[in-house]
Amino acid sequence: MEIILFCIAAFFMILGLLGSFLPVLPGVPLSWIGLLLFFLIPTVPMNYLFLSITLVIAIIVYILNLVIPAMGTKRFGGSKKGMIGATIGLVIGIFAPVPFAVIIGPFLGALIGEILNKSNSKTAVRAAFGSFLGLLTSSFMEFLVCVAYLILFVYQFWNYKEVIF
Repeated sequence: MEIILFCIAAFFMILGLLGSFLPVLPGVPLSWIGLLLFFLIPTVPMNYLFLSITLVIAIIVYILNLVIPAMGTKRFGGSKKGMIGATIGLVIGIFAPVPFAVIIGPFLGALIGEILNKSNSKTAVRAAFGSFLGLLTSSFMEFLVCVAYLILFVYQFWNYKEVIF
């Protein structure tokens, strides 16, 4: 049973790491599920403080992952409509079955929002570019947290490897 749970936990850690690159998958929450599954192994003592802290971090990063593209739009001179458009584009892009929709969605959303705000084309494109940079920034942040969770996972495994195997 321990080996099966460990393998499933390791699968979620890898899936979370991939999710930091593939915006369709929520990378950090999947990595956190991997940590949780590791501590559900019967021979590994439960560490509620560790799981609570990593859960709070996962929730914050997940929320920031949705907010940062809109903040990038604002930073590059976008209006409130551009920020709303970037957020709507991101949400639509997550659920769209089109490849790269998550990358294109916030860009197009910010661009459409700025056009609806009657901004000139230069301002609209600059705000849309800010949304794209925000998406890249949030993906990089998510990747760093997933790598940190993977390091913690390997460290915890190293401490309890005799108990698991």
